[in-house]
Amino acid sequence: MIQQKGRLLVIKLGALGDFVLATGPFAAIRAAHPNEELVLLTSAPFAEFARSSGYFDEVWVDERPSRIALIAIQRLRRQLRRGRFYRVYDLQTSDRSSWYFRLMRGFMRPQWSGIAFGCSHPHTNRKRNSMHTIERQAEQLAVAGIPETPLPDLSWATSDISRFALPARFALMIPGGAAHRPGKRWPADNYRTLGESWLKQGVTPVIIGGPDEADLAAEIADGTGMLNLAGQTSFADIAALSREAAGVVGNDTGPLHIAAICGCPSVVLFSDESDPSITAPRGPDVQVLRREKLGDLPVSEVAGALSLR
Repeated sequence: MIQQKGRLLVIKLGALGDFVLATGPFAAIRAAHPNEELVLLTSAPFAEFARSSGYFDEVWVDERPSRIALIAIQRLRRQLRRGRFYRVYDLQTSDRSSWYFRLMRGFMRPQWSGIAFGCSHPHTNRKRNSMHTIERQAEQLAVAGIPETPLPDLSWATSDISRFALPARFALMIPGGAAHRPGKRWPADNYRTLGESWLKQGVTPVIIGGPDEADLAAEIADGTGMLNLAGQTSFADIAALSREAAGVVGNDTGPLHIAAICGCPSVVLFSDESDPSITAPRGPDVQVLRREKLGDLPVSEVAGALSLR
């Protein structure tokens, strides 16, 4: 266990799936530094979720200034330096977060776990970009002196979902995903057909997603008896729904990671636009189905892969 006292910074900006997978490293870092002040630098959508985790003493929101926004850059630089951190765990390991290492150069530059050139605890495995996020971050922390990293855990993410007036038996659908990558989405008509088959089994499909996916959810649900909650659920709501749901089918997108970690029987659909060996959700009951083009994945195969509990 690391004994030095002081303040530490963890950098994890997103996206949602990556943030959720980092809850194991968050727990490992907190366990290694039980009596020190732990600060998280993250993006605005994840700030309240991170605060509720109990891992951090402070949560800072990164405005993610462009490199030509000189005033914002100076404000960020001052904030990072005034934090007086003796160590930084960069779990984002991106060009942006490595740039923050350069912003902190000077007399009080902290120890740094990440991939920034010249940092004190570099993760130098040349195959790191082909490793699953969980194994990659565990190896990074081991290099920094934290030998054991638990699996992601969301047991702390709780919510009262009674306001949704859910039926006795329901299953989740997550038909959305990055709007700029439509190839990662199984066709809406397929979700509608799958949902109609669930209804015949006495299972109500509950569609979840972000506000920008409300139209997609409406296209699937309208006139069917499915429940459309797109845009109405927090991250904690998704966790609570996942613990109660009979199962979940969804694309390679962030909320599926929450569902899988919370133990919901999960079927995740991948096209050739992403690699499940690197990004697949992890959990006790996860199956991955993949096609070069998701439109070629039949509804019957997806329905057969999920055993509703």
